[in-house]
Amino acid sequence: MSTPKRAAVLGSPIAHSLSPVLHRAAYAELGLADWSYDRFEVDEAGLPEFVEGLDASWAGLSLTMPLKRAIIPLLHGISDTAASVEAVNTVVFTEDGRRLGDNTDIPGMIAALRERGVDKVGSAAVLGAGATASSALAALSRICTGPVTAYVRSAARAHEMRGWGGRLGVEVRIADWAEAAAALRAPLVIATTPAGATDELAHAVPDRPGTLFDVLYDPWPTALAAAWSRQGGDVVGGLDLLVHQAVLQVEQMTGRTPAPLRAMRAAGEKALTSGGTA
Repeated sequence: MSTPKRAAVLGSPIAHSLSPVLHRAAYAELGLADWSYDRFEVDEAGLPEFVEGLDASWAGLSLTMPLKRAIIPLLHGISDTAASVEAVNTVVFTEDGRRLGDNTDIPGMIAALRERGVDKVGSAAVLGAGATASSALAALSRICTGPVTAYVRSAARAHEMRGWGGRLGVEVRIADWAEAAAALRAPLVIATTPAGATDELAHAVPDRPGTLFDVLYDPWPTALAAAWSRQGGDVVGGLDLLVHQAVLQVEQMTGRTPAPLRAMRAAGEKALTSGGTA
């Protein structure tokens, strides 16, 4: 019998999160019958009070937007990976009461790509320049040996991406979003934009595309991902990322390795098919 422990995902909005489905599937597979995983609607203003109110039964937290940076001042330390993008999506509570932050999005991206046979690329393209784009650059810093072209909509975003490239040791080249169709000729394309933003590019998928990593999972497939698949290209989706980063969270929070990737993916696919995230 395991010691009862609690974990949860925090964010705002949070009702759509698949994290409870994935973590609970892992607990069931690992025999952690006394563990629970919930979701809580928490914004930046309410985060300090929530965290300070947690007791010793808590094992960890998952953080989504807008809390990935807001959590950092409340922690006793963060990993080098989290520090590289100034974003924490995982908090683990130690037995001596410390709160330690990590970022599993970055190794999750790498693992999702590796699962599809993508270990190294000579160049890549990133569509978008938001928070997920910085994680994409961090992942590319480990697998891309050449330049990364970022397709952005504003000078401010261009400046941000150049800054992240400098910090992460990635050669970032900037292109205007109006030229985004050219991105699709890269051997690896990472789409980090909101739903619908890349639909206009679906008609421009080349005859022999490389690999597309589209970080969305609902709705799925996106128009771009569907067109990519029709042309015979490899597609890595948002559920792949969500599952791989959750696997790492489960391992850190429970101390059990390996986490049950297959069971977690099956639970996520079932939830998306049925439209349920409870």
